[in-house]
Amino acid sequence: MTNFRRVLASVALAALTAAVPAAADESQARASNFAAAVAARPDVTIVVTDSGLGGLSVVADLAARLPASGIARTARVVFVNALLDDAIGYNDIPKVADKVRVFDAALAAMESRYQPDLILIACNTLSVFYDQTEHARRAGTQTVSIVPMGVSLIEQALAETPGATAVVFGTQGTIDAGTHKRLLVAGGVADAQIVGQACPKLTGAIERDAASEDTAARIQAFVEEAVAKLPAKKGPLVASLNCTHFGYAGPLWERSFERVGYPGVKVVDPNPLMTDLVLREGGARRYPETKVTVEVVSKTPITPDVQAALGGLLRTTSPATADALANYSRVPDLFHVELELK
Repeated sequence: MTNFRRVLASVALAALTAAVPAAADESQARASNFAAAVAARPDVTIVVTDSGLGGLSVVADLAARLPASGIARTARVVFVNALLDDAIGYNDIPKVADKVRVFDAALAAMESRYQPDLILIACNTLSVFYDQTEHARRAGTQTVSIVPMGVSLIEQALAETPGATAVVFGTQGTIDAGTHKRLLVAGGVADAQIVGQACPKLTGAIERDAASEDTAARIQAFVEEAVAKLPAKKGPLVASLNCTHFGYAGPLWERSFERVGYPGVKVVDPNPLMTDLVLREGGARRYPETKVTVEVVSKTPITPDVQAALGGLLRTTSPATADALANYSRVPDLFHVELELK
């Protein structure tokens, strides 16, 4: 949805799920679920969820690419913001067990309200602990996380760029979890080839204005911090954007790397791979086109300035997604969890 150079891959579902923890693997490997749903009936529902609004970029990509596929008569795409409180993000919850409880409650609400045929976790922060949820252990609705997709994309980019180092950008929670690095090392990538860089508060800046001076300054600072961690010998780089928000500011990443002496950095973004999976699992064309409807649901309020900032970016890819954001449904009682935060 941005104009910067993306590197995409056609990745088999088996490759995406082979390296995830056991509980997540059990639910994600059941590839026949969505395929069976599409084959059995003309109308399907896909829920996309995130810990904020970054996952709307995945929704926009789905809404733009599904119609021509004809895999179903209709596809209802529902974006559910899994944020518990507008003042408390998942990275503000210190205990992993509490994060799991909150996300579990959100997933239960998605299941009961929308009866989805597929759930896409378009959020690295949520993906890294999804395997610990009761939802994962129940292995009901096919649920696919974005982290294995990002890992596969990094692996491919490194294979195509001999001698490269991968810089993994993510939220503080994503980098602290270390899941990307762990899976990359398990897949044969040398530890020294991977640099993790947390980008605290960047999602908020992007939601306010992806092209602002504030966003640009933050990205520049994070790129400089990441470059300072690189080996002394300069070589090619792969920059992986492992937060759904980060792609909104696509050109700023390349520009920031150019300023520190790394022109032509290969920037990879796994977001479009979620649509790739849906289209692949959907199989052959069954209808002249797929009619897509888009809904945006949030327990927490979405302010007009955020709607305007993100809506402008989304509209270039999917007017329907921008309109759904502008007319979002606020559901304060969507789910509830009591937390004791100190």
